[in-house]
Amino acid sequence: MIIGVPKEIKPDEYRVGMTPSGVRRLVLGGHTALVERAAGEGSGMSDDAYLAEGAQIADSAEELWNSAEMVIKVKEPVEPEYRFLREGLILYTFLHLAADRVLTETLLKKKVTAIAYETVQEADGSLPILIPMSEIAGRMAIQAGARYLEKPNGGNGTLLGGVPGVLPGRVTILGGGVAGCNAAKMAVGLGARVRVLDMSLARLRTLDDIFGGRVETVHSNPHTIYDAVIETDLLVGAVLIAGAKAPRLVTRRMVSEMKKGSVVVDISVDQGGCIETSRPTSHHEPVFSVDGVIHYCVSNMPGAVPHTSTLALTNANFSYAFEIAQKGLRIAVLENAALKKGVNTINGTLTCGKVADSLNMKYTPLDI
Repeated sequence: MIIGVPKEIKPDEYRVGMTPSGVRRLVLGGHTALVERAAGEGSGMSDDAYLAEGAQIADSAEELWNSAEMVIKVKEPVEPEYRFLREGLILYTFLHLAADRVLTETLLKKKVTAIAYETVQEADGSLPILIPMSEIAGRMAIQAGARYLEKPNGGNGTLLGGVPGVLPGRVTILGGGVAGCNAAKMAVGLGARVRVLDMSLARLRTLDDIFGGRVETVHSNPHTIYDAVIETDLLVGAVLIAGAKAPRLVTRRMVSEMKKGSVVVDISVDQGGCIETSRPTSHHEPVFSVDGVIHYCVSNMPGAVPHTSTLALTNANFSYAFEIAQKGLRIAVLENAALKKGVNTINGTLTCGKVADSLNMKYTPLDI
């Protein structure tokens, strides 16, 4: 199989879909790895490093997309890449279709087989390819929040860790999953007062055990969310429903009652956001203000630490890609139930039920 690894063109995206070591494994498996020129430079991976492992270098995006049978990316195709989409192409990347009707309709129209990292799901409910990016985003959320709480950056001037004699800042985290847990680890490490809200009592018990009582665990409902939001310095939205649009937990009215100069970091913005006032931003222009509350809503947060992120992502995504290359899509999907859940579109049909529900589109169960 010819596997293509293009250079990402989403603004401020420096990750790449495969490392040179991944190329070596593909080549040893009898496949062709075609890497677009300079695709890995943002992650510190040179063309020479890819060539040394047996890759072929494509001089243009057009050459790569037209030659590849499967394209491995990091982020969803953006509008300039739509012209490369075609029937029969296997696209393996983050897609987040529940928040993107235009891309969904384009994939259907072009009859692309689109496999979404974020819906590859193991039998235990875990999302193995999403996990490392959620870990990174959760940790980055506290770094970003602490930075924008500083007065020169528009914040209210609160130091999350406080000092002796002065209370630490308060951090509220909506969602106790992978991203929320990692945000809590960073916030606790800084010495902040941390509150995590989640609907699952079992998850709250787990978090209580993990943190040994250093984190307040609160059952999530409209009342507890309101009480936590209006008194927090840093609000982290870390809510995820696999494949679906994020539920709106914080209303604009709640935001208007937050402390002036407080900060919102909405990790779930790539799935539509769990805060009503959120909208996607970029690393180049990461923040905006609503009612005096700073919003950091970068939709590709791990792209700011591409060396770490690329290594972590390819540790997680490569085995599934290799399985497709070795066995072909049909056999790979039949033999791997987790990979089957990752197929969002194929032959002009939408095969992810939660995406279909979010976009009010027709769902067709995968039959392959």
